[in-house]
Amino acid sequence: MITEEKVLEILKDKQDPFLHKPLLECNAVRDLKIKDDYVSLKLAIAKPATPEQMQLQMALVNELKAAGAGSVGLRFEQYTEEEIANLSGEANKPPSLLDKNSKTTFIAVASGKGGVGKSTVSVNLAVALARQGKKVGIIDADIYGFSVPDMMGIDKRPVVRGERIIPVERFGVKVISMGFFVEDNAPVIWRGPMLGKMLNNFFSEVEWGDLDYLVLDLPPGTGDVALDLHSMLPECKEIIVTTPHATAAFVAARAGAMAIKTNHTILGVIENMAYFESKNTGEKEYVFGRGGGERLAEELKTDLFGQIPLEQPDVKDDEFAPSVYREYDRIGKIYDGIADKVISKLNK
Repeated sequence: MITEEKVLEILKDKQDPFLHKPLLECNAVRDLKIKDDYVSLKLAIAKPATPEQMQLQMALVNELKAAGAGSVGLRFEQYTEEEIANLSGEANKPPSLLDKNSKTTFIAVASGKGGVGKSTVSVNLAVALARQGKKVGIIDADIYGFSVPDMMGIDKRPVVRGERIIPVERFGVKVISMGFFVEDNAPVIWRGPMLGKMLNNFFSEVEWGDLDYLVLDLPPGTGDVALDLHSMLPECKEIIVTTPHATAAFVAARAGAMAIKTNHTILGVIENMAYFESKNTGEKEYVFGRGGGERLAEELKTDLFGQIPLEQPDVKDDEFAPSVYREYDRIGKIYDGIADKVISKLNK
């Protein structure tokens, strides 16, 4: 005759098929009654009504009958969300930036096409926001064309502490990039699902701490990676980068339209490579034409935050960062002004 001790002995070797933990350790037994040779058993698991539950059910019924049960009544219920969080260890994990209670403001920097200096704008906006005393991170989400570590002169890689990735910090900005996870500037040949998982890890597996702003350097255009990011982020503000050229502004409008369709808010427009100013004469040359940024801002019904001229940053050997404009640079001061406008508009 089967006994309660025998039933528990059989359950001892069984695991929740989704939590991968022993049922008895998970307090899965919700009810157990034995009358004559009839066993009535109620178990909790993470996901009932699944093929995995059926496999567990068949294995238990067969083993219980082999142990002396004449018949078995086996029922399943689902753990509560709180129980699942505790059992999976998620309750002890730091919250993801994608959690609905996250206080971090996402600022995505987008462009309609490549070559307009979107990554340069992303890096310098992040650095300028940090100079304003804000807690800032940047995700180099341009998976195929990652460049942020090189632009910021970063020669270190993130470290792993426990199950969390610790981002590299430079100029007061916490940085994560696909460039940290490939060897010798190798090309990325992953397909969409793998990239989506990697991007999600950038939000959920990185120890960002408390951030005021997270700047995202998006891939140019409106391809799969950009679309994944748009759908992944619950709320996001976007800055569109263009050059003065009419065609660049026309193409950039597509990125703005994508932001609107995915319920993101367009924060403003930045016109990069607006002009070249001679250090000798002070004369301005509009190398790529004029008016593209203004027209784009007007079309998107938003603000033109600033016009960035063509000029090489003052690169120092002791603090090498080939694309970062410092606070004493003329263009660095322009970025500080843009950061002030961004903060002011977000606080309204």
